[in-house]
Amino acid sequence: MGRGRVQLKRIENKVNRQVTFSKRRSGLLKKAHEISVLCDAEVALIIFSNKGKLYEYSSDSRMEKILQRYERYSCDHRDIGLDDPKLQETWLVEYGKQKAEIESLLKSQRHLMGEDLDGLKFKDLQRLELQLEVGLREIRARMNSVLFDSITELQRKEENLKEQNNALDCMLKEKESVIACLEQRAQWDVHPFYLHHQGNQNQSASGSSSPPPFLSLASDLPATTLNIGIYEPAAEEHPPTTPLGSVLPHWMIGHLSCT
Repeated sequence: MGRGRVQLKRIENKVNRQVTFSKRRSGLLKKAHEISVLCDAEVALIIFSNKGKLYEYSSDSRMEKILQRYERYSCDHRDIGLDDPKLQETWLVEYGKQKAEIESLLKSQRHLMGEDLDGLKFKDLQRLELQLEVGLREIRARMNSVLFDSITELQRKEENLKEQNNALDCMLKEKESVIACLEQRAQWDVHPFYLHHQGNQNQSASGSSSPPPFLSLASDLPATTLNIGIYEPAAEEHPPTTPLGSVLPHWMIGHLSCT
């Protein structure tokens, strides 16, 4: 299926108008270059965008050379036309037509503005009223279209902002989880003695009594006995036992025998 014919009128959408301008400008510059190369013609192309930006192409190295040639050619033809009476007559007729058309358009504009209505008949006033109603309907329709486009654009921006907000929220949650994991790992890497000491400090702050950290640490160690300065001889080194009577007095021996 071929592409339909494009209606030649001003594109209302600003984005579409800019895209079309870029494409058509590139195509026009390309065609100008092609005709200058294929046909050995001198081509000068000047384009001003709606923002006043200049785009130009010249088959010659200097654009001024072609423009000067154009000015000389135009001046020569204007001089020739001034000397031709038939051409002057044609211009006078065309000037009269253009002047009458301009006056008619100005008169219609004044009527639409509500001025100079005294010379109009009833049918003329009805036709003028119908024109105004049609114009108002077109204006209202255009206003509604512009408002709808604005609302659609705002809704699209709102959806984009919501998506960005959700993405930032997810990133924030991930960073918080990573920070929590790092803090927990840092607590695991602390020495057990420090953890026990911190627990004892918390218990003392809450009012409960607990032994000092060095005592609790000593209680976790295996029980050992260390004798310092005591010498115990071996079994074979013990002196022989002496009779009880040779050591105790006689009165204590008698008391023990009585008992």
